[in-house]
Amino acid sequence: MGWYNKRLAKSIWVFHISGSPCNNCDIEILDLLTPRYDLERMGIKLVGSIRHADVLLVTGIFNQKVAPKIAHIYKQAPKPIFVVAIGTCPTSGCCFKDSYNITAKREDVIPIDLYIPGCPPKPESMIEGVAKLVEVLNG
Repeated sequence: MGWYNKRLAKSIWVFHISGSPCNNCDIEILDLLTPRYDLERMGIKLVGSIRHADVLLVTGIFNQKVAPKIAHIYKQAPKPIFVVAIGTCPTSGCCFKDSYNITAKREDVIPIDLYIPGCPPKPESMIEGVAKLVEVLNG
């Protein structure tokens, strides 16, 4: 497994899922791909299929309608896959945490390896979170 993590740390392919977001975090994620931050120069690339991904990036609230779909997509992912939750919504539930429609625990839907809080988190915070993930992968 160690050899896989070393290889993964050099080229991370990311699949992005929007749960039930307000789209602020999604806009900041897209900002990471612009020439100003250019994550692709670090080997991080957004992919269009979960079957090609090494990291699952999740934004938004896990409500009763979306949670089974997120779990289904997670089951389709090649293992091991790392899950990164972006924003305050998947981290704490934000202003929706006491709503009747929200799942009680996000970890009951899918295991989450890294939380990057903020509403929305700044691109620098997301880059720092990814750097910590790479640091963990390099062991």
